[in-house]
Amino acid sequence: MRGPQIVARTMTVPSIRDQHGNDWQYHSRSDRHSKVACWATMFDLLLHSALLRRHVAEGKVAFGVNHEFSDFRTRRKKKLDLVIHRPGTETGSAGRTFVDLAEALTLELDSGDAAELASLPELREAAVGTVLMALEAKACMTKHVGSGPRLYDELNSSHLTVHGAADQAIAVAFVMVNASPSFVSPDSNRKPLAAEIPPTVVTPLRQPDATEFVIGKVSELPTRTRPGQEGYDAIGIVVIDCPNDGRPVSLVEGPPALAANHLFSYESMIRRVSNQYDFLNANL
Repeated sequence: MRGPQIVARTMTVPSIRDQHGNDWQYHSRSDRHSKVACWATMFDLLLHSALLRRHVAEGKVAFGVNHEFSDFRTRRKKKLDLVIHRPGTETGSAGRTFVDLAEALTLELDSGDAAELASLPELREAAVGTVLMALEAKACMTKHVGSGPRLYDELNSSHLTVHGAADQAIAVAFVMVNASPSFVSPDSNRKPLAAEIPPTVVTPLRQPDATEFVIGKVSELPTRTRPGQEGYDAIGIVVIDCPNDGRPVSLVEGPPALAANHLFSYESMIRRVSNQYDFLNANL
């Protein structure tokens, strides 16, 4: 699986500038981490599903970014980070390619990633028709105990809205949890940090308890095994070490990260979604 390493390498490079001129690796008011996570997840899905690659090559599917779903039953509306869909009937110029999106996000791809990307058929952005898959990415980087319930509510509303609009769509959640023992929060450091007057505010995090709490909360989300039920079709939890102070962001491989064979590990999520896509769309 290449996705989590791509996310960690990309987040290592401070790329989010605030109003004080500071460049951050992570900022809660930026959705860059979500877009990077969704791109990386889609990359792994393309590598693991031969049927999805064939549908891309035949022009049967396209991608959409920030697609707004409207729940037919409740009229609730919500934007999802990335969708895979059958293209709509609207005419117009061709949209971005999946490679263009990688360049726009300034992803840090290694030589192996680049070679795999070059081998894939061209996936393009297009007007959204029938949604086949919807990806939502969320992160919990600090204040885990206070953020956990809100994270749960946000994720829970996403699968409800997706399936309220398109019951056959595969709803996928990517959840990133920070296991660093400290975090430099942009909200606590609203000043130019070069001078460091007053000194940079560093928030201590009680680990691994904080990370385990969030993983437990995410694990309470409803899941489903077939269309017609409520819940996510797949959930993938990735644990990183990100103090947000300029040091490299790294993946956490051991506890409190989930084992590769756990139902909610990133690896299990990719395998599950690939299998579901192949089963549900065999006759597309």
